[in-house]
Amino acid sequence: MRALATIGVLLSVSVCAHAQPSKSCEELKTEIAAKLDAKGVKSYTLDIVAKDKDAEGMVVGTCEGGAKKIVYSKTSSPAPEESKPKS
Repeated sequence: MRALATIGVLLSVSVCAHAQPSKSCEELKTEIAAKLDAKGVKSYTLDIVAKDKDAEGMVVGTCEGGAKKIVYSKTSSPAPEESKPKS
């Protein structure tokens, strides 16, 4: 009887996980950017690409039911502006 109850609980948990709607890519991208900014990460890009497309960088999330992925890439920091002599 316990085994049957355990199986029932496990099945209901997995059904609930699949029933949750997937996030839109823009919403997830915004959440990821906020987390990176909060950690002080600078000079990066987040690109939304198709799941089967190769992209340079690290996949940091999937969206639209797994049809697309969000790829993180580190960018080079802009060169500091040279100070101009005052005239």
